[in-house]
Amino acid sequence: MNDRLFALRLFSRVARTGSFSAAGRELGLSQPSVSRIIAELERDVGAGLMTRTTRAVALTEAGADYLARIEPILAELDEADHAARGTGELRGRLRIGASSSFASREVIPVLPAFADRHPALAIEMVLDDARQDLVAEGVDLALRFGPLADSSARARRLGAARRVLVASPDYLARAGAPSSPAELPSHRIVFAPPSRSAGAWTFRKDGKVTSVRVEPQLTISTNEGAVAAAVAGLGVFSTGYLGCRRELEGGQLTRVLPDWDMGGAEIHAVYVAGHGAKPAARAFTDFLIEALRPSLADWAPPGAG
Repeated sequence: MNDRLFALRLFSRVARTGSFSAAGRELGLSQPSVSRIIAELERDVGAGLMTRTTRAVALTEAGADYLARIEPILAELDEADHAARGTGELRGRLRIGASSSFASREVIPVLPAFADRHPALAIEMVLDDARQDLVAEGVDLALRFGPLADSSARARRLGAARRVLVASPDYLARAGAPSSPAELPSHRIVFAPPSRSAGAWTFRKDGKVTSVRVEPQLTISTNEGAVAAAVAGLGVFSTGYLGCRRELEGGQLTRVLPDWDMGGAEIHAVYVAGHGAKPAARAFTDFLIEALRPSLADWAPPGAG
């Protein structure tokens, strides 16, 4: 039974990643071992579940139907195991997706308390400033900023954080501090996700809304790189407060136009649509809501209570 259950979990991961090798890496198996286990599962089921080519693995029609039937069962088994223990102890694996900046600055520093509480739980973090594909990458829980693109996804709100405009004291000493948004086009601008292309920055003050189109001199693919560029004096940069709080508190960066509101972003814990969230994913979300409450109390979206 344990072998069959493992085979089902492996089949699910091969189907979602589209790769024997990727699924094997997740579960500590070689590619030949994965291929053998899937072949044995197909013999037991009595149907071909996957088609194989030199480039990819794809589900057959029978395989797609089989996957849709077994994944809710696997989720229910996880839930049953957790309930049967009755101790709140978490086991197995929790795979968390997040941006590298938010994870390194906010999540990982509070992680020891959760890990100490659940020593039998293996935690994996998939860090990428681009949004992860929850299904393909086997992510149980993703931490995401801003509007949720997939309205069918299951999500819980963690809080919200404001957006700020910053620059180094050295840059401002050389270029002068702008006194209004209208002066920003004459300044050197640094861009990073999610603003990787030229666009408008919107500001609010005293009930008035002002939008200014800016063009970056420097574009960097990660928030951490862009923060480093701003600290080095390469220009004015807009990011979430959490993404540069350490540098602001240390004096390496200074707020620009602090009296103007640039809005902010809500932060959600997102689970795969159509699946019950793992007990570990729910527990980690509860933990983060409490652990990050002091950091996220800094800004509230319009209309928030």
